[in-house]
Amino acid sequence: MSQVARAGRRRQIALAGLVVVIMLWSGNAIVGRAVRDDIPPFFLALVRWTGALALLLPFAARHLVRDRAALLASWKIVLLLGLTGVASFNALIYTGLHYTTASNSMLLQAAIPPLVLLADRIMFGARSRPAQVVGVIAAMVGVVVIVCQGSIAHLLDLRFGIGDIYILVAVVAWALYTSLLRLRPGVHPLSFLAVTFAIAALTMLPLAFTERAQVATMHWTPLVIGGCLYVAIFPSLIAYLLYNRAVAEVGPGVAGQAISLMPLFGAGLAALLLAEPLHGYHAAGMALIAIGLGIGWLGVKRAP
Repeated sequence: MSQVARAGRRRQIALAGLVVVIMLWSGNAIVGRAVRDDIPPFFLALVRWTGALALLLPFAARHLVRDRAALLASWKIVLLLGLTGVASFNALIYTGLHYTTASNSMLLQAAIPPLVLLADRIMFGARSRPAQVVGVIAAMVGVVVIVCQGSIAHLLDLRFGIGDIYILVAVVAWALYTSLLRLRPGVHPLSFLAVTFAIAALTMLPLAFTERAQVATMHWTPLVIGGCLYVAIFPSLIAYLLYNRAVAEVGPGVAGQAISLMPLFGAGLAALLLAEPLHGYHAAGMALIAIGLGIGWLGVKRAP
């Protein structure tokens, strides 16, 4: 197989991985919303990252030993990535879902793709291809169609409060994380993941301590235990490995655009798990998102 063919195959695998990532993160949003009354948000984030780190360490330990010098040499960017994309983003999302609706959350997260392009432009001078911009706009319109249920009146009825501010700050943090991933040290993926998970866990520890009264009265039902296991394994270990690899392969802008798939998978999972009906506006929004992603991902080149 030629070098060009191998590169094309890697890009295809990376794009397919992004679809899996968004499916897992959509499940994370549903779990976070489902257990919001059973487990405090910071404690859920602490359980998520300590659980993910505990599962990862047996496989990452030897790589950590080998990569410790490189990680220490790049400690500033590693710390920044751990704080923005792992600790802050997820804690803010879980907190925001306690105070706002899933519709508002999805609408605000639709701002991630253009914010990634903006961050790339401001921090690294990266120019977006016209097709990429058109694709982002089309996908954003699709997200709005689904969130507002195809009705301008419904869009105007949306109300924003403190929960939406949490989501908005999380969105900015994720855009920065995606753009800054190009600066991560050239270490083994498991080493990088373990260190950023550890940063997130240590960050959540004092915040979770403020929720100790709520934690003391928690009931460890099967729903809570299952939710904790899910968030530690699937949207953490698996999704972050796939997302970080995709950013390295296809670039921050293309990877960030995949967030547009969130409402598509959210609607599908709600129909499958909660028996919620699918309507015409779902189909219209999904079509626009698919067209936007197709335009944005068409002819994607490997990021430098």
